[in-house]
Amino acid sequence: MTALGFLYPGHSAEDDYPRIEQLLGSDIRLDLIHTDIGEDAHRVDALREMGSAERLAAGVEGLRLAGAETVVWACTSGGFVHGWEGAQEQVRTLARLAGMPASSTSFAFVHAARELGVRRVAVGATYPQDVAGLFADFLRAGGLEVTGTRSSGIATAAEVGTWERQDVLALARAADASDAEAVLLPDTALHTAAHLGLLEKALAKPVLTANQVTVWEGLRLADRRVNAPVLGALFTREPLVQA
Repeated sequence: MTALGFLYPGHSAEDDYPRIEQLLGSDIRLDLIHTDIGEDAHRVDALREMGSAERLAAGVEGLRLAGAETVVWACTSGGFVHGWEGAQEQVRTLARLAGMPASSTSFAFVHAARELGVRRVAVGATYPQDVAGLFADFLRAGGLEVTGTRSSGIATAAEVGTWERQDVLALARAADASDAEAVLLPDTALHTAAHLGLLEKALAKPVLTANQVTVWEGLRLADRRVNAPVLGALFTREPLVQA
């Protein structure tokens, strides 16, 4: 049994995790601890506070008691708003606090795109435009080319959590571009686990979503690979051969 740990702020789309655990169909356990969201606002200052070391530290003991082997900060915006260097420091602090390999959803997107061998990506963000722009900057710092960013201007995670399949599909379609090799939907408050097949069929290209890449990142940290086509192209490809 491989036990993966996740720190998830508040309550929005956490039910994606037991769904993904079931879809993995393997000896994988996903342990999720809720952290204090503080102010639920897609605003830079609130997002930085949401991912502070103090808030992350409060959830670490629960993961240790659960027997988690790795930990991922399951909040995209609570990572990239610190910038590339700041997000790296956040992950280093989390690893030190938890005493286990650590990462975050923001880095998971970059690692997942590299895994798929894609460089040009389109972004469909629920966030306001300024926050969406910071995510695009983060991806560029990770070596990706952002072909365009679509912002929905949603102010809170709670509202994003109410979105249904047609809303997610509309965002992905609006964000897509002919020169994009993949479409990224960066919000762990967005329910996407049940829609990955539909999204990739509709766009005819890989779609990377926040909770999907977060779980994949946990598996990567644990040096595990699971073939689960229902979770999209990211869970079906063989490892790339590095030159």
